[in-house]
Amino acid sequence: MRVGVPREIKIHEYRVGLVPAGVRELVAAGHEVLVESGAGNGIGVDDAQFRAAGAAIAARASEVFERADLVVKVKEPQPAECEMLRQGQVLFTYLHLAADPAQARALMKSGVTAIAYETVTAPNGSLPLLTPMSEVAGRMSIQVGAASLQKANGGFGILLGGVPGVPPAKVVILGGGVAGTHAADMAVGLRADVTVVDRSVDRLRELSAMFGPALRTEYSTTATIERLVRDADLVVGAVLVAGATAPKLLTRAMLSTMKPGAVLVDISIDQGGCFETSRPTTHAEPTFVVDGVIHYCVANMPGAVPRTSTLALTNATLPYVRALADLGWQAALGRDPGLAAGLNVHAGEITHEVVAKALGLKARHPAGR
Repeated sequence: MRVGVPREIKIHEYRVGLVPAGVRELVAAGHEVLVESGAGNGIGVDDAQFRAAGAAIAARASEVFERADLVVKVKEPQPAECEMLRQGQVLFTYLHLAADPAQARALMKSGVTAIAYETVTAPNGSLPLLTPMSEVAGRMSIQVGAASLQKANGGFGILLGGVPGVPPAKVVILGGGVAGTHAADMAVGLRADVTVVDRSVDRLRELSAMFGPALRTEYSTTATIERLVRDADLVVGAVLVAGATAPKLLTRAMLSTMKPGAVLVDISIDQGGCFETSRPTTHAEPTFVVDGVIHYCVANMPGAVPRTSTLALTNATLPYVRALADLGWQAALGRDPGLAAGLNVHAGEITHEVVAKALGLKARHPAGR
């Protein structure tokens, strides 16, 4: 199979779908790999390194999309890329279609078979291709939140961990999953006053055992969130319903009770955001202010640390890329129900039940599936 890796074109996106080690594995298995020139520049990998691993280098993205049977990316295809996709081709990348009906329509129009990283599941029900980027985004949320709290950046002017004699910042994390846990780890490490809110009592017990008295946990209700955000300096939104639009946990009314200069970081923004006032931003202009509260809603947070993110992501995706290349998408999905859960679009139809529901459509499954 010919595997194509285009350069990412989303603003300030520097990750790449494969690294030379992955190329070498695919080539050794008898596949061809075509990489767009400059695709690895953002992580310090040049064309010569891809060539040395066995890849051919394409001068333009159009050549990659024209020739590839399987296109491996990181972020959702931009409109110009959607126009280059075609029927009979497989796209393997993050999609987040529930919050992006325009992209869904473009993929349906193209006829491509699109498999989304974020809905691939493991036997234990976890999301193995979303997990590494959730880890990165969770850790980054505290970094960017701490920076946004600085007065020069419009924040309240508070040091996250305080100093002797001065109390630390109050951090509230909505969601105790992968991203929320990594956010908590960083915030606790910086000696902030940290509370995690979640709807699973079992998960709250696990977090309490993991962090001990350094972390407070509370069961998620509207009243709990109202009370906690009123005094919070930093609120991190880290909720996820796989494939679906994120629930709006922090309302505009709650926002109006928060202190001016407080900060919201919405990790859930790829799925529509979990704050009512959230809207996607970019690394070029990462924040905006509503009612005096700073919102950080960058839709590709891990793209700011592309080398770490690419290595973490490709470690997880490579076995699936191998399966798709070795077996073809139909056989690969037939052999692995977890990979089959990643199928979002095929032959002009949405195939994932939760994604279809979020888009107001009816899911249609490929014949034989």
